[in-house]
Amino acid sequence: MGLTAVRPGRLCDGVVAQFEALIASGEWPVGAKIPAEPELVAALGVGRNTVREAVRALEHAGVLEPRRGDGTYVRATSDLGAALMRRARRTTVAHVLAVRTSLERDAAVAAALNRTDADVAAIRAAVEARRAACDQPDRAAFVAADVTFHRAVVAATGNPVLIDLYAGLTEALEHSVSEIDEHDDDPGAFPGHEELAAAIAAGDPDAARAAANRYLDAARAIMERSS
Repeated sequence: MGLTAVRPGRLCDGVVAQFEALIASGEWPVGAKIPAEPELVAALGVGRNTVREAVRALEHAGVLEPRRGDGTYVRATSDLGAALMRRARRTTVAHVLAVRTSLERDAAVAAALNRTDADVAAIRAAVEARRAACDQPDRAAFVAADVTFHRAVVAATGNPVLIDLYAGLTEALEHSVSEIDEHDDDPGAFPGHEELAAAIAAGDPDAARAAANRYLDAARAIMERSS
């Protein structure tokens, strides 16, 4: 996508819109450092003050994060995501799991009904990566692979509000997966994930719901045993 010169008028709004589009598209992914101010000024054709105002607006929204002496980084995909991350830090794994149950069960059904060929390919790749990560000693890699799989399922719903909502819960989601993984003797045997991928590929919403229930029920049982 890249940056383009902004037309005169409400310059800051135009710059903010371009930044938001780059973040939403993944061209500026969460965790990435955005270009330095001189580069942004040159690409956008606006003054430094306009760029600074736009960056500050997204910092206040929680989308961008300044790091002294280093630069500015993408913190969230949207202001909704930023607000959810702030709230999720103050809750429990049990509460996060309850929200996951509501979102992921319905997402499984919607994904089976609305998925595209590209979605199916992404879900299959994600479930294979998750399976491979199960056999590795790096548990952080497994957690990341598991979260990537679930985000691929949510993306297949085609619902932008649900996608943003789920993305905003990523930090809390990673924490909940870590907690469950810590108390699970054999995460490789955790049920439902491959079945869910197959059900979505087949366009079977009932099987997708049943698969989601399998892994969500297993997650609840693990947490209940550890409490």
